[in-house]
Amino acid sequence: MKTIFTTVAALQADPIKSQGAIMAMPFTDQDMALKAANLAASRAGSLKLNEALSDVCQESILLAIHDTARQGFVSTINQAFAASQSPWFGYMAQDAFAGRNWLALALQKMQSQKEASLLAFNDGKWQGQLASFGLARREWVAKVYSGAFFFQGYQSHFADAELTLVARQQGVYAYEPQSVLVEVDWQKDQASVNDSDRRLFNTRKHTGFGKRVTDPQWLQLVS
Repeated sequence: MKTIFTTVAALQADPIKSQGAIMAMPFTDQDMALKAANLAASRAGSLKLNEALSDVCQESILLAIHDTARQGFVSTINQAFAASQSPWFGYMAQDAFAGRNWLALALQKMQSQKEASLLAFNDGKWQGQLASFGLARREWVAKVYSGAFFFQGYQSHFADAELTLVARQQGVYAYEPQSVLVEVDWQKDQASVNDSDRRLFNTRKHTGFGKRVTDPQWLQLVS
């Protein structure tokens, strides 16, 4: 897996293409992002599970995008998605700590579970209930919001929760506990979420997220 550091403006001028996966990582702290990206790239497929997966991992890209305008995680991911081409597209944050073979194990799970279109990494928090860091089949996710990756109304929170519920409703959600991308945020449990994002999520939940989610068990999963 190779690493590319770029900006939103540069992305628009020079689209990124890969025959493997593209993992987008918006960042504001360059030192933190450099450590996270280098570790994740080196551990994407360090043990050869099989030759095909090894080749895909080598062709994959960790795309670190400097959010210089502080537009937020969701907008940056959506712009990276629009400015790239690849069979798989995923998202992670600058505080992610990658376990060994994290990408190879995720791709193996998605290839073995043919209907899987959104995979949750083991983030050390949600036990697979929510794809806080995730990997999606581009063909599937492009249809959910008519070309966008996340619903554009969010800024930094709850977009991953909504996409998770859509995938669960459609029966295309997967979890690979051995594929580790842990969020290393020492203040996470004390931090508050974006209030406007929470209000938007609750408002959209009343309509089933545009009638995309109808099963009560999924609507009640995230509050």
